[in-house]
Amino acid sequence: MTVSRTDRKFFAGLGRAFGAAIFFSLPLLMTMEMWWLGFYMDRVRLVILMTLMIPMLIGLDHYSGFKETATWGDDVIDGMVAYGVGFVSAAFVLLVFNVIDLAMPFVEIIGKVSLQAVPASFGAALASSQLGGDGEETVEAKRQRLPGYAKEIFFMSVGALFLAFNVAPTEEMILIAFVMTPWHGLALAAASLVLMHAFVYAVEFKGQPTPATGIGMMSIFFRYTVVGYTVALLISAYVLWTFGRFEDAPVSMIVMKAVVLGFPAGLGAAAARLILQSDDS
Repeated sequence: MTVSRTDRKFFAGLGRAFGAAIFFSLPLLMTMEMWWLGFYMDRVRLVILMTLMIPMLIGLDHYSGFKETATWGDDVIDGMVAYGVGFVSAAFVLLVFNVIDLAMPFVEIIGKVSLQAVPASFGAALASSQLGGDGEETVEAKRQRLPGYAKEIFFMSVGALFLAFNVAPTEEMILIAFVMTPWHGLALAAASLVLMHAFVYAVEFKGQPTPATGIGMMSIFFRYTVVGYTVALLISAYVLWTFGRFEDAPVSMIVMKAVVLGFPAGLGAAAARLILQSDDS
């Protein structure tokens, strides 16, 4: 029985999706705090996180999926496939590490796998743009070049969530927020804005957006950098809430934790604009 070119491309894309899922999630798969979070974190918050991941994965698949798609219907299907790849990949690695086993309560297994499936599904959805390709411009590559402010904000949201998710479970993040003073917090917020803007517009990384004619740097700073940092802070606050990092904390500590996590989240937002989009602003 022969395998068609379409089938070969699908299975090659699926293979890349599994490889990228493990690659992107491996640091968290080997992080003890994530194992414990999967065991004791609030299940309602976990369900909310898993639900919010669905439209984000569909959007990622539309622009950078593990295989080419022609319609939004295909993107929905492939987004769910990417989610499934994330679950299977996370379960496989956790089984090999003996972090989960069949003797554990089912709720504990589901909690650990579901949480680890979030970064793994990101990797699966990004497999085509980051690890694949046969040298031809794909449909997703063409879509990445389409202009659109909402698309830029979406890319920044993806980058912010991915980086925030990788840092938020660690105890060091809480310790940093505890030892910082309000002045340190203000300095970190300012540094985040400066680095985000410089990261995209000043150091000439590959994929640097080219400002449109007549648009000044101040306008770009407020439209993209400030808005991107705001998105990073909101996502940081959401991730911290999901992981129960705000429990019994005063408002000042809640703000400080969000600012601390907003630093890597902001850089993740800036990097995503370079990695996931082409050269239009």
